Amino acid sequence: MKIGMNTGRTRKSNAVARLNIGLAAGAVVLAVVGMAGAQSTQSRRNAGQYTCVGGQTLGGYTNVIYVLDSANREMVALQWNDTTKQLDGVGFRDLVEDITKENDR
Repeated sequence: MKIGMNTGRTRKSNAVARLNIGLAAGAVVLAVVGMAGAQSTQSRRNAGQYTCVGGQTLGGYTNVIYVLDSANREMVALQWNDTTKQLDGVGFRDLVEDITKENDR
């Protein structure tokens, strides 16, 4: 081990870099899926307007990434799976449906 190297900081930096790569890959996949869906006459989905925010779940035990698609009024929560080295979907919400249910009460 070299003197002056902080392996804990290096591991965290590597984890953050992998997370950023995963987010970028996810954005590319969403863009490609959106383009493929736009070619279909049955699918009339708007081009996405994405905002990503980091946060915690309601229990506060795990960190998640919330991705809001404001153009289609949908939100998904993603969590990093260290075993598989990929993002896993934790939850999905259709915001229009949520607002409609809230107004019906």
